[in-house]
Amino acid sequence: MSVRRKLIVVSNRGPVTFHRDADGERTARRGGGGLVTALGTLASRHDVTWIASAMTGEDRAVAAEAGDKAFEERTRDGSLFSLRLVAHDAEAYNSYYNVVANPTLWFLQHSLWGLATEPDVDAALLAAWTDGYEAVNGAFADAVCDELARGEGAAVFFHDYHLYLAPRLVRDRVPDAALIHFVHIPWPEPDAWRVLPDPQRRAVHAGLLANDVVGLHTARWRDNFLQSCDELLEADVDRRTGDVQIGGRTCLTRFHPASVDVDEFDALAASEAVLAAEQELVAERPEFLVLRVDRTDPSKNVVRGFKAFARYLELQPEMHGRVGMLALLDPSRQDIPAYTAYLEAIEREAAAVNARFTRPGWNPLELRIEDDFPGAVAAYKQFDVLLVNAIVDGLNLVAKEAPLVNTREGVLVLSENAGAHEELHPWALTVNPFDLEGQAAAIHEALTMPVEQRRRNLAGIRDHVRRHDVAAWIDAQLGDLDEARIRLST
Repeated sequence: MSVRRKLIVVSNRGPVTFHRDADGERTARRGGGGLVTALGTLASRHDVTWIASAMTGEDRAVAAEAGDKAFEERTRDGSLFSLRLVAHDAEAYNSYYNVVANPTLWFLQHSLWGLATEPDVDAALLAAWTDGYEAVNGAFADAVCDELARGEGAAVFFHDYHLYLAPRLVRDRVPDAALIHFVHIPWPEPDAWRVLPDPQRRAVHAGLLANDVVGLHTARWRDNFLQSCDELLEADVDRRTGDVQIGGRTCLTRFHPASVDVDEFDALAASEAVLAAEQELVAERPEFLVLRVDRTDPSKNVVRGFKAFARYLELQPEMHGRVGMLALLDPSRQDIPAYTAYLEAIEREAAAVNARFTRPGWNPLELRIEDDFPGAVAAYKQFDVLLVNAIVDGLNLVAKEAPLVNTREGVLVLSENAGAHEELHPWALTVNPFDLEGQAAAIHEALTMPVEQRRRNLAGIRDHVRRHDVAAWIDAQLGDLDEARIRLST
């Protein structure tokens, strides 16, 4: 366990968002997303100031009341931390988030484009880069530098693809700052980055290399990052050690897969809200339950998952009436046309599966599109097969969360392109995310697997996750930062 230290955590989405309820009272809700989940335990172990975007109108009001400075908040477990909400210009934030960060960087890093038709790097995208992505990263850098001036000795912990430029901006103003950046999404091979013009792709890589440490989930993503630094930035890259030298500085690159707060999940699985949702699910569940829990993001490959389930039903007619798929999907980024279109495709495919196979008393596929975390945890406890068939995923925490609390010797069917596969493949059934026949066969194998093998596989995942929990993930990265700072001082 690392010593308690001062940390400035920087991410687009914060650990809490503010709203007004029906009575006009201000309420605080836990922020969504895997990043917030992964970092939820930080405040209990370190002195944290968290800098994030003001996401709602009430967030902006709270930021204004605080004079755009940090104010005290508490985590769900009662730990105290400071929160600083950055209220960006609305037009700049829209360009940053809805033009550059998600339709551009997210799609690039998840290999989601059909390059014959998209993207078009036109004047509008280049303007969004300058007026949005650069501007918002600059506002984050201003807030970080202000907090560094207030808190002597604090280390800065940047997160994800929204903030690739901020570390360089901070380094230029505070040369001796301790900076670490974790990238939570895949890092593709260098050719993927050649879609961006040279100034933009250089800015991404140079911004990251301004950190003392860059972390990614897997060796695969780290190796791709090193190759990109070599080919696109002509940096001095040591593939053996993971060191990258540029501009007289050395950046350490490391891989540490994120994980789960095991104690929190154990408590959550036994909570009243989850038990109530589980009771409803048990009363209605089929004999065998195939589960998927995802966001409605194209990278999650939901439509192909439905097609694979339909193929399984076609091949195994004796299972009609006995098996069902439950898809719990959190609506994602519906301000972006590609996401709206993909949600519509999900709904069409679900309807097609049910139109083809439904019979009296049996609806093979239940689709729920809502943000219902207790309901998802209840379903985690009840699955017989968990389908995680992502096209590509930085990690996928669902693959760790669900087996941790499952009560039915459930089997994990896991995409070879999910970051979690690097850790969990000994205890999972591996699938190619594009191979519908292979996914259908994996569902059948999972449902017919001997119970002792199911039990061993589930125990293997649980043991691994409990030994490599979120606290160990954080400690490993802070240890990397200590190593980098020691090197710098010698």
